[in-house]
Amino acid sequence: MKVLMLHGINHNMFGKRDPVQYGTITLDEINASLTALGKELGVEVEAFQTNCEGAMCERIHQGFTDGVDAVLINAGAWTHYSYGIRDALAILTCPIVELHMSNIHAREEFRHKSVFAEIVKGQIAGFGVDSYLLALRAGVSAAKAAK
Repeated sequence: MKVLMLHGINHNMFGKRDPVQYGTITLDEINASLTALGKELGVEVEAFQTNCEGAMCERIHQGFTDGVDAVLINAGAWTHYSYGIRDALAILTCPIVELHMSNIHAREEFRHKSVFAEIVKGQIAGFGVDSYLLALRAGVSAAKAAK
C-alpha cells in the first residue's frame, strides 16, 4: 500500500515559521515520523512539498496515474482558496485526508473554510505533528475499507 503525503505552501519553513502555531519541528522531522509510522503500519509513505500551486496539481495528477491508495494533504493557505488544487484532488479515486497542525477553526476567520471539505474523507486539525500521524492512520484505515 502506498500513501502520498502532500505538503503545501510555506511548509518547507516549518521549524522557523510561527512556532506558536506550528512548533519547532521541521518538515524533515515530520516526514521521518510518517515514514516510521508507515513502516509500523506496513505502508510506504511518499512525501512531496512545493510552494508552486501548479506543481502541486501535477503531483496530484501523478498520484492518480500511479494509483496511490490514499492521499494526505496539508495544503496550508491553499486550503482556503485553491479551487485548482480542489479540482485536481477531485480526480482521485482513493481516500483523501485533509490535515492541519493548528486548529484552523480557532484561528482567523478566513481559515475556517476549506474548499476541499466536500471531497475529502475527513479533516484532522489542531494536534500539531500528531495531526500527521492521526491522518496517516485514518488514511490507511479508509484505504483498507475501500478495498
